[in-house]
Amino acid sequence: LHLSAVKLAELHSDLKIQEKDELSWKKLKAEGLDEDGEKEAKLRRNLNVIMTKYGMNGKKDSQLVDTNYIKDGTESDTLDDPRLEKLWSKAKTSGKFSDEELDKLWREFKHHKEKIHEYNILLETVSRTEDIHKNVINPSEENLVKEEILHNKHRELKEKLRSINQGFERLRKVSHQGYDASSEFEEPRVIDLWDMAKSANFTEKELESFREELKHFEAKIEKHHHYQKQLEISHQKLKHVEGTGDKDHLNRNKEKYAMLQEKTKELGYKV
Repeated sequence: LHLSAVKLAELHSDLKIQEKDELSWKKLKAEGLDEDGEKEAKLRRNLNVIMTKYGMNGKKDSQLVDTNYIKDGTESDTLDDPRLEKLWSKAKTSGKFSDEELDKLWREFKHHKEKIHEYNILLETVSRTEDIHKNVINPSEENLVKEEILHNKHRELKEKLRSINQGFERLRKVSHQGYDASSEFEEPRVIDLWDMAKSANFTEKELESFREELKHFEAKIEKHHHYQKQLEISHQKLKHVEGTGDKDHLNRNKEKYAMLQEKTKELGYKV
């Protein structure tokens, strides 16, 4: 678990809040005041929020494994937002996008969905923290630290919401007009980082240096996508060869598939 000092402090604070909530619930349960199990279910949800927020739920590796396969977003995934679903549906049937561009646009939609999910996790964490603060009678130094953390979380919420709104406007524009050939970057995460950099107090020299770093990062992402596609093709070939009974051919395809799988996973850790 690789967390910065600030994140570790936030994790400690969130876990202390969770611990207090669980102690309160145990008292309620002992008094028979949670018969329907509603408060226990909320505790479980809150713990899941914490684990997801700090990458403690083990999903990092599973996501990397999932990205070894290219999935048809129209069939195997949903965007969980009617506005996004509507935009995606229009883009697919507009005739303005090649298959490659649709693949790229789908990644943008998925990235936007992830940003909304992260915002909701943070919002729930902030709400829980505020509830605890309301019940504090005697302010202490520890509570002052928590107030500072809460203030920082509010600022982070504001920034995430701004990014979500900007991202949606971009998706709306691209979905209706198609991709602009003069765009500086194409990958969703890189576009986000570049937008943030342009609105920060960077000098021209720092901005130019950051632009070059982002170009290298985007190249790695594109390479990862390339290997993902190659892996999917290899997977389809492997399934076909398995049905032929040709052992030599099967072994060669298995070796190639294993190599591509390893390379895709390795690149996945870098992006």
